[in-house]
Amino acid sequence: MSLLARLLGLSLAVAAVAVVATALLAVHDTGSRLRDEVPLLETDGDIRAALLGHARQHRDWTGVGPLVRDLAERTGRRIALTTPDGTPIVDSAVLLGQGDVGLPSVPSVGIDATEPVTAALEPTGGPGLRYRGWRLTDEERAHRDALVAEAVDCLRHQGDLPRQVGVNGPFATGPSRHGDSCVPAELSAPSAAAREVNDRAAERTAACLDHLGLARETSTSTRKGPEWTQCEEDGRKDALRPHVAPVADLYLGTSDRFDPLSADAWWRTAGTVAVVLLVAAAVTVLAGRRLVRPILTLTTAARRMAAGDRGTRVPVRGNDEVTRLAHAFNAMAQAVGAGERQRRDLIGDVAHELRAPLANVRSSLEAAEDGVLPLDAALLRSLHEEAALLERLVADLQDLALADAGELRVHPEDRDAADLARQAVTAHQARAEAAGITLRVDAPRPVTVFADPARLRQALGNLVSNAVRHTPPGGLVEVTVRGDGGEVVLTVTDTGPGIAAEHLPHVFDRFYRAGPSRGSGLGLAITKHLVEAHGGTVEVTSGGGSTFTVRLQSARLTGS
Repeated sequence: MSLLARLLGLSLAVAAVAVVATALLAVHDTGSRLRDEVPLLETDGDIRAALLGHARQHRDWTGVGPLVRDLAERTGRRIALTTPDGTPIVDSAVLLGQGDVGLPSVPSVGIDATEPVTAALEPTGGPGLRYRGWRLTDEERAHRDALVAEAVDCLRHQGDLPRQVGVNGPFATGPSRHGDSCVPAELSAPSAAAREVNDRAAERTAACLDHLGLARETSTSTRKGPEWTQCEEDGRKDALRPHVAPVADLYLGTSDRFDPLSADAWWRTAGTVAVVLLVAAAVTVLAGRRLVRPILTLTTAARRMAAGDRGTRVPVRGNDEVTRLAHAFNAMAQAVGAGERQRRDLIGDVAHELRAPLANVRSSLEAAEDGVLPLDAALLRSLHEEAALLERLVADLQDLALADAGELRVHPEDRDAADLARQAVTAHQARAEAAGITLRVDAPRPVTVFADPARLRQALGNLVSNAVRHTPPGGLVEVTVRGDGGEVVLTVTDTGPGIAAEHLPHVFDRFYRAGPSRGSGLGLAITKHLVEAHGGTVEVTSGGGSTFTVRLQSARLTGS
């Protein structure tokens, strides 16, 4: 599993623990209380309806205490009213001597007497505007009682006396089914307060409709639109508000409902938070140690390498990003170690190559100084050969250094490959003749090659020099130039003893010698770098002599 996936899983695990803990914290307290309170929903509705009835019958909440006390004793519920800003109005806990019990964090419902009356909220004996006896004055009530008495006498005389009589009885709810002879229409008329509210509501509604540009009257076939209905509702509320109690918040129950930030519950919240943090810390530490351990191992290994321990390696397990980093570190350490060994080998080889000619020069000069050797032409030729060997070695080392640094530059151009081959052969012709070796070029026709002439002559010269060095007297070294499609193929073939199979893979390695030789062991390595700098290839085969084959681009490509 990748490191990213493990980090994601860790984060999700911690989040899951936090969610589960929060859920348990809430469910532990609210679950049982919800089950206990479901049967109380109907009772709570009755409490609200009774308080709404009081609010519709009074201009303020003065005198609501006895009603609240009675409701609390009858239902067993704690009932409290406050203003919307939280100012207490009445509290059954105080009325019943239960002490100062904290309120729940939020109110159960708001009490607004201007809201429309619904059947579920209409209190028994609590009339709204539909009741014609709403807010009767004492004078109005006495007058209607007298009218009721007269209607009762009339009905008794006719033998049709109703069972329920009174101001709010059947005579007050609408047109009588007993006829107009006994029941006067005045009993169905609204009270003065109701007329005032209705008139004010009509005025406010009309003003709203005029402001919106709507018709005041609607036919029975025309539905009232939402704007018309809203004007009617706002007008009714505005007209009714001065005649009812102000809006209040109703609290039912006590503050023992779970509130994670309340004074009574903070310790439970703190405990849950502590458990979540502890679990998260434990999971993070355990998982983090597994994630960090390989990184610490890599850090330690890097410090050991910086201190000089080039053999440092780290164990590799798994297939995630850290594992791939460990593979890369081991590969880097191996490359650094190989480079270190190559550097040491190079210093040793350079020292070895320089030691022999310098020793020869020094010994010859000391012998001449002591009179052991005469300072003649033969000694000067010998010293010149050693100086030339040193010069070639330094030049070869410089070329290799440029190649290793990626700074071995070539400047290719279209040239005749056969002509360049003849120039390389001419440079070694005298040496070949002195060794009794035939050196020739086989190039029947010109072949154009896209190459740096100086560098190509150098590469061919190294191959020819190597062939002459390993060919016995009477042998043949031949340079062949041929065109092969889009390539130029140059081969250098000798009739020497050849190269053993175990040496073939290493002949282009620097300072590598298949046997005793006067050469530096750098010529073939430099040839390989020069050919590859031209984008070509060089290879060797052996069997009854050796053949080195160079393949280069035949001519400049279009656009190159």
